[in-house]
Amino acid sequence: MQLLTAASASASSAAASPPSAHLLRLSRPPPFPHLRRRCAPHLPSKPFNLAARSPLLLARRSLPFAPRAHGDHHHGHHHHHHGHGHHGHGHNHHHGPEVHGSGGGAAVMRVAKAIGWADVADALREHLQLCCISLGLLLIAAACPHIPVLNSVRRLQDALIAVAFPLVGVSAALDALVNIADRKINIHVLMALAAFASIFMGNSLEGGLLLAMFNLAHIAEEHFTSKSMIDVRELKENHPEFALLLETCGGQSAQFANLCYTKVPVHDLEVGSHILVRAGEAVPVDGEVYQGSSTVTIEHLTGETKPLERTVGDAIPGGARNLEGMMIVKVTKSWEDSTLNRIVQLTEEGQLNKPKLQRWLDEFGEHYSRVVVVLSLVVALLGPLLFKWPFFGNSVCRGSIYRGLGLMVAASPCALAVAPLAYATAISSLASKGILLKGGHVLDALSACQSIAFDKTGTLTTGKLMCKAIEPIHGHSDVTNDFSDQACCTPNCESEALAVAAAMEKGTTHPIGRAVLDHSVGKDLPLVAVESFECLPGRGVVATLSGVKAGNNEDELSKASIGSVEYISSLYRSSGESEQIKEAVKASAFGPEFVQAALTVDKKVTLFHFEDEPRSGVCEVISTLRDKAKLRIMMLTGDHESSALRVAKAVCIDEVHCCLKPEDKLNKVKAVSREGGGGLIMVGDGINDAPALAAATVGIVLAQRASATAVAVADVLLLQDNICGVPFCIAKARQTTSLVKQSVALALSCIVFAALPSVLGFLPLWLTVLLHEGGTLLVCLNSIRALNSPTWSWVDDIRQLINSLRKYISSKLQSTSSNYVADAVPL
Repeated sequence: MQLLTAASASASSAAASPPSAHLLRLSRPPPFPHLRRRCAPHLPSKPFNLAARSPLLLARRSLPFAPRAHGDHHHGHHHHHHGHGHHGHGHNHHHGPEVHGSGGGAAVMRVAKAIGWADVADALREHLQLCCISLGLLLIAAACPHIPVLNSVRRLQDALIAVAFPLVGVSAALDALVNIADRKINIHVLMALAAFASIFMGNSLEGGLLLAMFNLAHIAEEHFTSKSMIDVRELKENHPEFALLLETCGGQSAQFANLCYTKVPVHDLEVGSHILVRAGEAVPVDGEVYQGSSTVTIEHLTGETKPLERTVGDAIPGGARNLEGMMIVKVTKSWEDSTLNRIVQLTEEGQLNKPKLQRWLDEFGEHYSRVVVVLSLVVALLGPLLFKWPFFGNSVCRGSIYRGLGLMVAASPCALAVAPLAYATAISSLASKGILLKGGHVLDALSACQSIAFDKTGTLTTGKLMCKAIEPIHGHSDVTNDFSDQACCTPNCESEALAVAAAMEKGTTHPIGRAVLDHSVGKDLPLVAVESFECLPGRGVVATLSGVKAGNNEDELSKASIGSVEYISSLYRSSGESEQIKEAVKASAFGPEFVQAALTVDKKVTLFHFEDEPRSGVCEVISTLRDKAKLRIMMLTGDHESSALRVAKAVCIDEVHCCLKPEDKLNKVKAVSREGGGGLIMVGDGINDAPALAAATVGIVLAQRASATAVAVADVLLLQDNICGVPFCIAKARQTTSLVKQSVALALSCIVFAALPSVLGFLPLWLTVLLHEGGTLLVCLNSIRALNSPTWSWVDDIRQLINSLRKYISSKLQSTSSNYVADAVPL
């Protein structure tokens, strides 16, 4: 998978602008350090241990009302290089405020630690069991006046509140003080102010319910939002931190007969060293099998469920799990460049590259927060003047301060901040299928595209061309009927042509060049050396050769060119001779159905015929994109018309554009993007089509065979060597954008329905908090629906829901009947 080196370069350059881009360069040691828990030694472990938090959740918790210089999400990421948690300030809410420096927050923390307040707060903060106990006690206290048995116990309600309130109030008070001292006014400050204001207004029960429900809602939100990162976390957690490095004595190669190894950190492995991989272990870095053979699985890397057989000489990616046997693997890439590390980097960078909607929500949230603060102050201060509300309230009417606090809590944009969570969830879901995106913005672009173009060779076809025939067509003695005694080529025309073509194509990545080299293996060919070499993208290769007889002088260097028929014929200045070559190609005994390439050596032209078969399953992919995605589908290829039409007919594509040079593909992509509106998706194998991939609205590339340039400019990388993931990717993009729009509408509705009744005095604070946090929780639940398989319409959604319910009911009935049968059978 050569996506690895190129992908890292492209992803780094793409993410260079935001300051958070550095955090994804995994530091040493150990691998994935930000996954580990960064608690101070004195902090107790939490019974409800949540995994690393989604950056979107952390943004949601620091966004409302926070000045940009202090509350910006990226600020926390800069701590990564200094040993702090991956998400910086996000941990402040879970493990206590980690305040550094000489600000007001630091002073508050020093005092809190000195008197033991910080330790108590750390032990109580967002503790699931303690929150449940607190809520239970408060609910019993709320029921006391209405249940005679409880009401008869003197001051029972006050005692319950006195026990329950500190369980949630101690940490809330400390967090609020630290944030206020640092001039941060966020949702935690607002909740603490509302809760303690309730005490001073004589309603401590309501304040306790507010904090208990707020903490429980946050724990639930973190549980659901953490699911969006689960695929990447599993890759990290299952990856070995150490490798078994084989030691060699006296320059001897590693052998099974004499194994001597040392356990070393994976980031210390050097290219060329040998490691031992035993059954059940994961391959730590990319390599090739040096000794042994085994069956491995790469399902967690590419989504490929079929186990793969690997033997000596086979490449094996880092992260592949060895199912059986034992192997000695030669390291071919360092830890930083290995497949697994790059997959994790690209996925995390993709989750941090914000789409347009999320950037707009960030900017909107900053201005919106100021407006809400101003409106809350207006309600609190002008309410008594305009509406005759009392300041502190009475038994008849709620006070203006109470209503202002309710507006602040209800209108806080927490639900809006987590609306884009679906983007991160979808990127993780796609990564589990072996589809890597370079940002959430790609999902928006994919969902808007109305056209899709496919390259032919290596994309719609296997790309594994086979040379079927070599045919002299022009300038050879047997072609021109020159039966002189002097030989035309040495030892014969076909062998010399194959030797020259193989010498020119050494080291190539082009399918035709690889086919020539494969065809030359094992054949007795004359020795040909390349003296100079020039590659002309989209046309062919020009070289100066030695070892080929040039005219009557064997010592003279020969000029040779190999490429498309159009290019080779254009090299002949005489229009008559150029037409002769084209006519000879048309009159070929092998017909026009094959892929053709022409070779000219000293005015002698030889035609190579190659066969390329369509990939299996391509017709189904095209049918899905046409019938369900409603996309305009076309094929762009540099091959001649007959070969292009043959493949197009086999894969059910009606619109074909053939004989295209790279610049022609580029111009066609630009033209279609302008004509159709909505944009164009370009799918290629990354060989000679990098310009078209870069110009398309979305470029999708087969990463295993793509060039470094193509990987760098592409927006989507398919780790599996086929295009079967394209429909899934497009459907997931449309599902995600729909979910985000639903979440935004749901968030705004919750804000309106919670804020208006609260200002009008119909809702108590605790119920306002319940509506506010309930709305945020609903948005989270809606967003993680991006983990579900995507559908193409709401009809499919309903059908999928019915099928899920049917399967669930069927499984329950089967389990019930099996239990009944088990009970009925006598022992």
